[in-house]
Amino acid sequence: MRWLEAVQSLSERGEPGVLVTVAAVRGHAPREAGAKMVVGPAESWDSVGGGNLEATAVERARALLACRASAPELLTLRLTDRAPNEYGRQCCGGEVTLLLEPLATARPHLAVFGVGHVGLELARLLARLEVDLHLIDSRAGQLTPERLAPLEGGPARLHVHHAPVPELALAELPAGTHLVIMTHDHAEDAALCDAALRRPDLGFTGLIGSKVKWARFREQLRAVGHTETSLERITTPIGLPGIRGKSPAVIALSVAAQLGQVLEAAEHGPQEAARLFAPVSPGSQRTP
Repeated sequence: MRWLEAVQSLSERGEPGVLVTVAAVRGHAPREAGAKMVVGPAESWDSVGGGNLEATAVERARALLACRASAPELLTLRLTDRAPNEYGRQCCGGEVTLLLEPLATARPHLAVFGVGHVGLELARLLARLEVDLHLIDSRAGQLTPERLAPLEGGPARLHVHHAPVPELALAELPAGTHLVIMTHDHAEDAALCDAALRRPDLGFTGLIGSKVKWARFREQLRAVGHTETSLERITTPIGLPGIRGKSPAVIALSVAAQLGQVLEAAEHGPQEAARLFAPVSPGSQRTP
C-alpha cells in the first residue's frame, strides 16, 4: 500500500498515524527530498530509505502517537559510519532531515445511551462534529431512519445500535470512547454505570439524573464491589453547571458543551483529560 492509500485507509478506520517526509537532503541519501511514508501504531507503509534512517523515523513517529502529539517536528540524521545509531550502520555519507506530521485521521468516539427527547437533541449537536457517534437504545422505535434523518449528512460517522441489553453494546465500544448515559429506564442506567466502571479503558462517563438517583446508584454499585475511587469516574449531574434550563434542547446544549471541553482536553493528553473527568460541582439539577 502506498503512503496516500495508507492515509485514506487510516482516515476511514479512524486510526492515528504520522506522515514522514524527507524534507531535505545534503550529500548522499537513500531517497530524495519529497519521499514519504506513513507510520501507524502497529504498521508502516511506503519508505523513506530503510535502514537506520527509517527505523529511527518509525520509532520517533510511534513516540508521537503514544503522547498524542499534534504538532509536526523535524528530525535530522547523519548517515555516516561515525554517527551513533541503534539500528545498524548506514554509510551513505549524507544528512537527511525528516518532517514528522501527526495526521488528523483518528476520530474520537462518543456514545449516547438513550435516544429520547434529550438524547436526540444531543445527537443533533454531536452529529456536526468530526467524531464517530454511537447511538444506542433498547427501543427500536427510537432509532428509525425517519427519526434519525436530521443527523445524516454531517461530518460525524453514525453507528446506530438497537440493543435490548445496552450494556452488551457498551462492551463492544472502542477503548477511549466517551459515554453519556440517559436512557428512559433507571435500571438500564444503573446496569450501564456498572458495565462502564468495569472498563477502565473508557473515557468520560456522564450520567443524567438527580442527586437522589445518584445516591441510590452509589449504594447499588458499592454493593457489587465498586470502590469510592472507582465511583468517582462517573460524572453526575452532567452539563455545564451555569446552564440551568430544563428543556431538552437546553440540556443537550449544556452536555454538548461539556463534551466539547472533554474532547479538547483529550487532545492535550491524559492529565488534562483527567482534570475534566472529575465530577461536576452540583449546580442545576436535571432529570431524564
